[in-house]
Amino acid sequence: MTTATNPLTTEFVNTALLDYSDPTIKQQQAAAIETVRGKLGHTYPLIIGGQEITSGDTFTSINPARPSEVVGIFPKATAAQAKDAITAAETAFATWKDVVPDRRAQFLIDAARLLTERRMEFNAWLIFETGKSWVEADADVAEGIDFLNFYAREMHRLAQPQPLTRLPGEENDLQYIPLGVGVVIPPWNFPLAIMAGMTTASIVAGNAVVLKPASTAATIAANFVALLREVGVPAGVVNFLPGPGGTIGDVLVEDPRTRFIAFTGSRDVGLRINELAAKHQPGQKWIKRTILEMGGKDGIVVDETADLDAAATGIVQSAFGYQGQKCSAGSRAIIVQAVYNQIVPQIVEKAKALAIGDPDAATTQIGPVIDANAFKKIREYIEVGRDEGKLETGGGDVEREGYYVPPTIFSGVPDSARIALEEIFGPVLAIIPAKDFDDALRIANNTEYGLTGSVYSRDQAHLDQAAREFHVGNLYLNRKCTGAMVGAHPFGGFNMSGTDSKAGGRDYLLLFTQAKVVAAKK
Repeated sequence: MTTATNPLTTEFVNTALLDYSDPTIKQQQAAAIETVRGKLGHTYPLIIGGQEITSGDTFTSINPARPSEVVGIFPKATAAQAKDAITAAETAFATWKDVVPDRRAQFLIDAARLLTERRMEFNAWLIFETGKSWVEADADVAEGIDFLNFYAREMHRLAQPQPLTRLPGEENDLQYIPLGVGVVIPPWNFPLAIMAGMTTASIVAGNAVVLKPASTAATIAANFVALLREVGVPAGVVNFLPGPGGTIGDVLVEDPRTRFIAFTGSRDVGLRINELAAKHQPGQKWIKRTILEMGGKDGIVVDETADLDAAATGIVQSAFGYQGQKCSAGSRAIIVQAVYNQIVPQIVEKAKALAIGDPDAATTQIGPVIDANAFKKIREYIEVGRDEGKLETGGGDVEREGYYVPPTIFSGVPDSARIALEEIFGPVLAIIPAKDFDDALRIANNTEYGLTGSVYSRDQAHLDQAAREFHVGNLYLNRKCTGAMVGAHPFGGFNMSGTDSKAGGRDYLLLFTQAKVVAAKK
């Protein structure tokens, strides 16, 4: 007789990406895309305390590659329903907090298993709803699976006896207990990974939450909530509340019953949440905790000793992966003067080779940006860039339906330029010349953000200097500045990039818990 291995005690291993060069895998993904195509346009309810609620006042999520194609239809949650959702979470928390940590963690393991089984279907939802290429969609879902498996194991670890100084005649114990009712506000750009990670980190720690998904990615969130319900997460532990932020966002943040707000998104919205949460409300018994991941204006530094081909490849991947719509995107290439004229043509050539097309095609590398507002904002920045640098490629129209912006590169950009300092969140790269390595690091640190950065160099002294002086939460040496791996690269940044949450690391669940010490005299 064999004893089953407890997955919570096994070593965490990252999920391998699918190999789309394998004809069988490629065919399976194509079939999943067609299956999901047949499910587009359905109506999804609010879920409050396990009850499905519909409304005549709705909004639609659309395919940014074909804006006439509706992906999902959703009720617009009201302020009253936001209050109801908090009440439902409060009711669920009363019992959920007492569920043993390993049982809570097992729900995440079960959800990870189902998500793995339906991986290609979830990939397809991302392709349709957020314009991700096959590779980008699969990386998103793989990261979501990793978050579930990692946070389950982390909760198991935190539930074990914690190291304390032992005193004679006394028994001491430190327990990590949940906070209470939380609000989870995820972004649209990693609509599975970050949404699932924020939600499940909250609930595995024993909290109950109101999940307000990004309106442009609500279908993906709805499918994930359905998956959590399928594995048996109790009613009210996760309440699904799509709707306009202006109507329900402030209500959720300001309610005196909410204990924490986990947010990933723009700098301005994050600052507003921080301000609202800091204000004490009548009847509020706690200082609210905010877990905020905001923007980035990430730089890649290349010195005179670097492998220029590797650097050019890393710059293009970082700048244009998922159309530059990542807070970690390398939107600034900072090149020392000694190799500037050599590498710029390489960067431009590699960018021009990227295949623009419909995300549901296997060969597509560049799809649309998320919506009309993003398209307009990015195009406005491109016009600004024409006055601030030399347009090397892109900047024009893409002759196809959808919100397409071609990979756009400006060279000779001053480090004080708007396109060098402001987050664009699109496929726009500013190439900035630097006098030398010291000057390059100065430029790298001259924004209000501090999320990711990268340095390409063969000079160990330069790499050591960057490790000391490049002020970002995630610094990568001789590799691109996107693609943080759960467990290996705990993710979060400094300054206006947020509260340095370190998602996917050992510190993350501590943000959703509070430590209680019990000391008993013998």
